[in-house]
Amino acid sequence: MWLWDTQEVALFFSITLYVCHLAGAISIRSPQQSLTRPVQQDVLFSVDISCVGIPTVQWTFMSGRVSRDIGAWQPGGFTNVSEDYMDRILTYTNGSMGLSDLRIQDTGFYVITVTELSGSSKDAGFVLNVEEVLYEDLQYLAVFAVVLASLAGFLMVSMWLMDKAYSQINAWRQRRQMPENDVTELQPL
Repeated sequence: MWLWDTQEVALFFSITLYVCHLAGAISIRSPQQSLTRPVQQDVLFSVDISCVGIPTVQWTFMSGRVSRDIGAWQPGGFTNVSEDYMDRILTYTNGSMGLSDLRIQDTGFYVITVTELSGSSKDAGFVLNVEEVLYEDLQYLAVFAVVLASLAGFLMVSMWLMDKAYSQINAWRQRRQMPENDVTELQPL
């Protein structure tokens, strides 16, 4: 009379609980998902992941039409970082990633994908804004102004010295053109 027997109901509930467990098994927590850092500084994309088993963590960079894999690793296991980021990436067992020596081109969206052995996965995203430091530009401008002022001063002193030399040469030429034995008579008044 029953459509399902007890074993089928138990199996159905077991599968339902397992699927529900898989759906909520991966957790990615992050204290901050929007980051702003100056050029040449470091950033830490801090996450804390939890899941069933040992996950695979993958980070991807996206900006406009560009999408690049940064790296993938298993906590305590292998680490595979792309050549573009090889010298600038630090990986952590909790899934976090550090990126050093920031460049303007690093501005964009960073996605972490955590995948369990069962194949289920979950994503989380970060926005990174890399800003140029204005005081460095002002330092270059100040150095440039000092160099220009020094050059202007050097040119002014050079012109003054050349004018003095020209005056001395003209005076010497005039003395040379005058007859030496010229007798000048004074007329009585």
